[in-house]
Amino acid sequence: MKLSDVVKEFGLEVKAASGNLDQEVTGGYVSDLLSDVLAHAEDGVLWVTLHIHQNIVAVASHKGLSGIVLVQSRQPEKDTIAKAEEENIPILVTGLSAFELVGRLYKAGIRGIEAD
Repeated sequence: MKLSDVVKEFGLEVKAASGNLDQEVTGGYVSDLLSDVLAHAEDGVLWVTLHIHQNIVAVASHKGLSGIVLVQSRQPEKDTIAKAEEENIPILVTGLSAFELVGRLYKAGIRGIEAD
């Protein structure tokens, strides 16, 4: 499923890198530990998190993630948006909880990655 399809299907608000939504989402990952995402997330994965600071962009860029979804209507900080635009990392926002969003993503066919 393309990231643009995820945005449409789940009514996500695009906060950064709106021109980079044509990539394929290869899976999903939910975590609020940056070190966990660095250790386990894979290229093309859509990351679901509560974090709003600019370090999420560095992690997503380093891991080649397809995008970041902020849950519970959390809004990215201004410097996070600027960094995401610079790195071309889509930041998306939903009013849903992480639990609810991940359930819906799974139902739509986006699977998590296997744990080591």
